[in-house]
Amino acid sequence: MSNIPADLKYTEHDEWVCVEADGMVTVGITDYAQDALGDIVFLELPEAGRSVSKDEAVAVVESVKAASDLYAPVSGEVIANNADASGAPESVNGDAYAAWLFKIRPRNADDVSALLSAEQYAAKIG
Repeated sequence: MSNIPADLKYTEHDEWVCVEADGMVTVGITDYAQDALGDIVFLELPEAGRSVSKDEAVAVVESVKAASDLYAPVSGEVIANNADASGAPESVNGDAYAAWLFKIRPRNADDVSALLSAEQYAAKIG
């Protein structure tokens, strides 16, 4: 069974989203996605300042098994990416929830409220 922290939100694309106190969202891949991908060997993350649309492919995770796109969970502006994770992509395998990938300043609060709860995400992945 995958680890699904109850205090996070989730996407249909197997990303976790932490809504910060200032309204920003921090994004990473779920334990379930990390397990399915296997050993992660490369991360291509979006640059700060980039404007993104909800469900737009914004990053790439490559593993020994496959390459997968990551999608923006909300529309907004990328305000940071995790250069430490990019430089050591295997860190995502160690703890998918500690290795955040990028942060977005949302344009629309409705995007955030439309994200899945832990219970909804658990039902999705079965």
